[in-house]
Amino acid sequence: MSIQIVPLGAGQDVGRSCVLVTIKGKNIMFDCGMHMGYNDARRFPDFTYISKTGRFTEILDAVIITHFHLDHCGALPFFTEMCGYDGPIYMTHPTKAICPILLEDYRKITVERKGETNFFTSHMIKDCMKKVIPINLHETIRVDDELEIKAYYAGHVLGAAMFYVRVGNESAVYTGDYNMTPDRHLGSAWIDKVRPDVLITESTYGTTIRDSKRSRERDFLKKVHDCVANGGNVLIPVFALGRAQELCILIESYWERMGLQVPVYFSAGLTERANDYYKLFINWTNQKVKSTFVERNMFDFKHIKAWNRTLLDHQGPMVVFATPGMLNLGTSLEIFKRWAPDPKNMVILPGYCAAGTVGAKVLQNQKIIEVDKFTKIHVNLQVRNLSFSAHADAKGIMQLIRHSEPRNVVLVHGEKGSMDFLKGKIIKELGIPCFNPPNGVSISIKTRLSMKATVSTELLRSFLVADAQSRIKATESSNTDTIGPPRAIPINGTLVMSRDSTNINKTIVKLISNEQFESEFKQQKNQT
Repeated sequence: MSIQIVPLGAGQDVGRSCVLVTIKGKNIMFDCGMHMGYNDARRFPDFTYISKTGRFTEILDAVIITHFHLDHCGALPFFTEMCGYDGPIYMTHPTKAICPILLEDYRKITVERKGETNFFTSHMIKDCMKKVIPINLHETIRVDDELEIKAYYAGHVLGAAMFYVRVGNESAVYTGDYNMTPDRHLGSAWIDKVRPDVLITESTYGTTIRDSKRSRERDFLKKVHDCVANGGNVLIPVFALGRAQELCILIESYWERMGLQVPVYFSAGLTERANDYYKLFINWTNQKVKSTFVERNMFDFKHIKAWNRTLLDHQGPMVVFATPGMLNLGTSLEIFKRWAPDPKNMVILPGYCAAGTVGAKVLQNQKIIEVDKFTKIHVNLQVRNLSFSAHADAKGIMQLIRHSEPRNVVLVHGEKGSMDFLKGKIIKELGIPCFNPPNGVSISIKTRLSMKATVSTELLRSFLVADAQSRIKATESSNTDTIGPPRAIPINGTLVMSRDSTNINKTIVKLISNEQFESEFKQQKNQT
């Protein structure tokens, strides 16, 4: 038996996450994102790989969305309303609540500001979300008689989840984006020791081991303070929910502590919406936020005000959090165009910027950036890249792999060089087969062969009792823990192959001496 995996997006790339997994004939599509670096058909995954005739509902058994970031959900209305998929879609409750708002913001910028026509509408977004089936953490949902899925906490952003899927005795875990380090408002990712046949994990920071969180925060605050003290403006491009709240909490506490009067702004409307979401889904935050929420809402900011475009002409220092985080469009790009020529100003990029975005070009120290054929930006301002990304670093990825104990690992959502390095590390240090296929390339991963056997109770009893007792005597007489050849052991009415040690032998004697063993075995025999 084998599991087939093919990335339709995020294969040796960051953006447009979409991974097709086939387990025992069941087809599951994980994530349905768009690519921030493209403004043409390449921004969405190539769904013709699944079907050239639009038979998506017939072919796919489920679509699972891990979180609300557009590179994981941005193509969903296109896939359901324009391509015709009408099957089940699963995501957590916070993701279902936040997705349509970010999708609508993205649609407005693309259609109303940039004038694109072949794009999904507001009505399509609403119709798409009606197809969504919300799932709770640790809730197991049976999609049909064979396929079941379970969600685990991923950290990263509000509502983000890793998903465990199982068909029969074959299983896979898809992590989406996750963070193994708790922060000021979210906890760290956690999953049971599920031992899947394959773990499909992001590898965005596969070659990075971050400094301590405290030193990064101190460095960030010093750079912001120094810039505004010299009369400069600080632009911090962020996505609407996630790092935005983390950095706002940090700035708010520092401004309060230092008694600073320099104005701080956030893209209009988003702070209010974020506040409502965190109130509604307070159980998804970390313990500190939960324990202080009744007395003081950490997301009611005293020093951070709503931004409006008239402030672009405001003279004097200020700090602005603006969306989106990669400077590819929207408010953050508009402000960047205005502030970029002045060397007193600063842009701090706190997260990853996909190739092709303005943010990525800024980090490459390009001094003249061509946004489109009509717009060029002369970049003279100070550029800083401080990693406040909510992705796991190399240490965190290895930690998750060690804990979940997969039989195989597949890397997605990372650049090829970083993937190759991490792949070698996983194979060398953990001895686990690791793969990193590019987009459109299918891989097949062999799984365990499972066999069921029916045997008479009396024969099984007599054989196992005699064998186990002789092994215990032999071990006790030699005073060593001898490991013998594999034997069939009944556990909860199922025969499994195991290489027994003395402890297991003693457990066998105890098990088969229990009357429950015979009744359970008879019950299983009758069912088969």
